[in-house]
Amino acid sequence: MYKNLAAAFAAACFFSPVFSQQPAPAAAVAAPPLKVGFVQVAPVGDAGWVRQHDEGRKAMEAALGARVRTTTVENVPEGADAERVIRDLAQQGHGLIFTPSFGYMEPTLRVAQDFPNVKFESVTGLKTAPNVATANARYYEGRYLAGIAAGRMTKTNVAGYVAGFPIPEVLQGINAFTLGMRSVNPKAQVKVIWLDVWFDPPKERDAAMTLFNQDADVIAFHTGSTAVMQAAQERGKLAIAYHSDMRKVAPQAQVLAVTHQWGGYYTQRAREVLAGQWKPGNVWGGVREGMIRVGDFGPQVPEAVQREVLARQKEIGEGKLQPFRAAADVRDNEGKVVIPKGQALSDAQILQMNWLAEGVQGRIHR
Repeated sequence: MYKNLAAAFAAACFFSPVFSQQPAPAAAVAAPPLKVGFVQVAPVGDAGWVRQHDEGRKAMEAALGARVRTTTVENVPEGADAERVIRDLAQQGHGLIFTPSFGYMEPTLRVAQDFPNVKFESVTGLKTAPNVATANARYYEGRYLAGIAAGRMTKTNVAGYVAGFPIPEVLQGINAFTLGMRSVNPKAQVKVIWLDVWFDPPKERDAAMTLFNQDADVIAFHTGSTAVMQAAQERGKLAIAYHSDMRKVAPQAQVLAVTHQWGGYYTQRAREVLAGQWKPGNVWGGVREGMIRVGDFGPQVPEAVQREVLARQKEIGEGKLQPFRAAADVRDNEGKVVIPKGQALSDAQILQMNWLAEGVQGRIHR
């Protein structure tokens, strides 16, 4: 988005005047910066999904300086518009393009076929290609930890969950949150409202208010704005911040934040392109890899609860605790055993999750 005039000036300085008989050696010419494009599904606000990816972009710029130049296109709907924007970025000479939304996966793959020399990163996507990598984070690890806090903090034993679409990633989060909550509060129930949209602040707010009216006193969400947090603040309830620390908009309501840390991954992938070492792959990192973090506790959370959550986070990072490992039979909300006692779900099973855990009041609509 921004031209690095200093880099351009430095490059120009290496060229000899036209009357020189000794042209500068090719090695002395500064390499042009790698143009890195980002396509965002919503505006870059103060907090949320897009904000965290933009923070990752800034971290990459800070780490690599004049070696990269970035472009961001905000608020791009999934579908035909996304394909047009991704194609435009490729045509404009971007050598690395990040498309962080599940609905961008197919448009990314289509454009990638026409630009084999461009590297694409389908963040939350599931399909790779010779020039398309996928990356995602184990958000469910943070959700489980948030559930522990919610289970300790609730007085009604009812939590709410405002959800976008019933894709596996969202189901993982709902189930991990419920399992975490019921690990410390077996009476806990989680009520889910589906929105069928990722970013719609009025709809997010209305869903939160509905859940509060149904006795939920703590709420979580998997949507893109801060509307749920603001609703909790207004109603004097508690909420789990997602993507970013949201104490700025909900200073009293925030229990904790499940935050996504993308800077390290973005920087690594850009370095690999610059070094000619980029390869397609599938990265799925969590607490251990520094891609998921729980913290930023609000003022209403007792020290004992904070210590408990951070201790469990340390155990996840060390591999001692797995949210989808069953100490006793885990059943879905229709009574079927989905994780037998003593067993753990494989990554493949987690990635294909299509059930809701016992304790969740809601259905998966197709």
